[in-house]
Amino acid sequence: MTKKNDQAAQSKKTGSLFNRIATWITHKTGSPAAFIIAASLVIIWGICGPFFHFSDTWQLVINTSTTIITFLMVFIIQQSQNKDTAAIHLKLNELIASAELASNRLIDSEDLTEEELLLLKKFYVKLSEKSLKNNDLHTSHSLDELEEKHIE
Repeated sequence: MTKKNDQAAQSKKTGSLFNRIATWITHKTGSPAAFIIAASLVIIWGICGPFFHFSDTWQLVINTSTTIITFLMVFIIQQSQNKDTAAIHLKLNELIASAELASNRLIDSEDLTEEELLLLKKFYVKLSEKSLKNNDLHTSHSLDELEEKHIE
């Protein structure tokens, strides 16, 4: 059991370290300063073209650099996006759970299939249409409330 616990602790440390590094990189690369540095490097590379006679090596430098940076940034951005998405889901879940008329069945809607999501969307479109017909845009309705009232 200790070996499993040690592995779990090590995995958590590694994940935490990656999370901290990814957050730092995301914040730094999303700054105006990072854009200015990147744009400056491209301008400097372009200015150097005539000195290197626009050689294949000169072109390879920018192509290789941008490919490597893009490849690595995909993973950093995806990790940050996953974390942000999870936080948004938790906040929305809290709002749904705390609203008296909200349907708690929507809390895990991110786990539904595409077909199930389309079915829910159709339901909410109908609900919106009924509210418009009744000239009642300020009344809140939920899935559960409609089921109780058997509104079609």
